[in-house]
Amino acid sequence: MGLFTPKKPPLVGVDISSTAVKLLQLSQAGGRYRVEHYAVEPLPPNAVVEKNIVEVDAVGEAIRRALSRSGSKLKHAAAAVAGSAVITRVIPMPSELSEDDLEGQIQVEANQYIPYPIEEVSLDYEVLGPVRDNPEMNNVLLAASRTENVDMRVAALDLGGLSAKVIDVEAFAMENAFAMVADQLNVGRDALVAVVDIGATMTTLSVLRNQRTIYSREQVFGGKQLTDEIMRRYGLSYEEAGRAKRKGGLPDSYESEALEPFKESLVQQISRLLQFFFAGSEYSKVDQVVLAGGCASIEGIGPMLEQQLGVPCVVANPLARMSLSPRVQAQSLAQDAPALMIAVGLALRSFD
Repeated sequence: MGLFTPKKPPLVGVDISSTAVKLLQLSQAGGRYRVEHYAVEPLPPNAVVEKNIVEVDAVGEAIRRALSRSGSKLKHAAAAVAGSAVITRVIPMPSELSEDDLEGQIQVEANQYIPYPIEEVSLDYEVLGPVRDNPEMNNVLLAASRTENVDMRVAALDLGGLSAKVIDVEAFAMENAFAMVADQLNVGRDALVAVVDIGATMTTLSVLRNQRTIYSREQVFGGKQLTDEIMRRYGLSYEEAGRAKRKGGLPDSYESEALEPFKESLVQQISRLLQFFFAGSEYSKVDQVVLAGGCASIEGIGPMLEQQLGVPCVVANPLARMSLSPRVQAQSLAQDAPALMIAVGLALRSFD
């Protein structure tokens, strides 16, 4: 690195989910990460539907509030598009191609794999390394998303006072964050680990081996089902139901009437997602389940899953080994940690 090479600007990770904007800034010293700033800001209902931004102004406003509440002074951000909005393919390419030739060749190849007109698509690629048994070819990971998915996120960040430097894919951000959790697990590096991210409206299964994603699938199911049930059963508004779900204050019958049935459906959904994976692969079991997302913190969900699947199950805490700046509230951070996997993966892009 030359004396005058500008250092890459540090990035704040911004995860835009269906119910909240999660913002996280990390720093690094002596190989250890530290949480400098973080905030979780709720979104109005239907501002984001199944990971697609519908009301860009409302999302921009939430980003601005989260930024101001977090105290971060950064101007550059990393955000991500959902897996369902992205097509990824690994394609072999001759290793002797120059950077420019490779780029040209990728455009040509992309046409075969992408069902949209190429001018409506944002493309990116990463050279993964030589093809096994054929050193003259490199495996290249191609990722493509409709430009409007990317543009909506860029516009929302812009309205929130941030400039988008990196638009990642949620599955890759999850893989990035998984590295922070991997050393807390009692399984070998080549074990099969299922990371289940249970959000408000989507549950995403990522299966990793050697800390690389080998399978990913989304299912429309999440914590909003429980919120809707609380609204219906106890006559509460969306905001009140969300608050009661987190803070308590519901009748004694809540556990048996609403929470238990929700936990049972959740376990069923996760079993189904895993069945899809087994059906399409050579595997018939995973070695470890890691729960992430807002619903991962529901009491008793881990043991219930463990019993159903016969596989050890832990709740993800990607921040467990990080130190905290004095302005970060340890208690609320610990509560939010399982839901911050994607935000962590994005914030780590500062140190690429």
